[in-house]
Amino acid sequence: MSTFKSIFPRRHTFLAVVHVECEAQALRNTRIAEQEGADGVFLINHSISSDCLLNYYGLVKEQLPNFWIGINCLDLGRSAIDFIPKHAAGLWVDNAGINEDVKSLYFAQEFEDRRKTSGWDGLYFGGVAFKYQREVADTARVAKFAIPYVDVITTSGAGTGIAAKIDKIRTIKNAIGDHPLAIASGITPENVDDYMPYTDCFMVATGISDSHTELNPSRVRALAKSLGK
Repeated sequence: MSTFKSIFPRRHTFLAVVHVECEAQALRNTRIAEQEGADGVFLINHSISSDCLLNYYGLVKEQLPNFWIGINCLDLGRSAIDFIPKHAAGLWVDNAGINEDVKSLYFAQEFEDRRKTSGWDGLYFGGVAFKYQREVADTARVAKFAIPYVDVITTSGAGTGIAAKIDKIRTIKNAIGDHPLAIASGITPENVDDYMPYTDCFMVATGISDSHTELNPSRVRALAKSLGK
């Protein structure tokens, strides 16, 4: 199985997030991400079904076969493992199902078992202490629980476009050590420096966009430059 660092060996990874509407829009924004210095993209559905998202993913991948492209099917959650293409580079799930209760690891193990039999061999980005999910009081404990089950522990601020508190990110990173940590809200070219000591991967949409569905090429490039790309 590939590891995060074998795919993204540099200190920081930048994955642009494309809120997909249609094939042309998904392809246009993925090309912007590729051309302006992102390491890859996640395609995510808000206004369309997962069936449409997976169809557009396939069409975009045909055009950009060598670019790293992951998927987040918001309407499927962890069950997306049963539907994504076997060659999909990454799966992002907002809720990895892990909280302070040890019993929650049943759901993490259930997903792990399904993953092993699915034939899919990409990177799993699992939401931990993530926006709009069950509130977590002990982030360090939950983050440690997630290590065996989640390739890239993915957290966020309180909501879309809201930056995570530095103390939260520092606490998680101190708890998980070298295990990869991603932030998926509130990162901009202006604030990314604050998070770089504690974060391996930045998954960014609002901070580099002109609108909910259109990336801003100059802001994509600015964030890539801030990360030394």
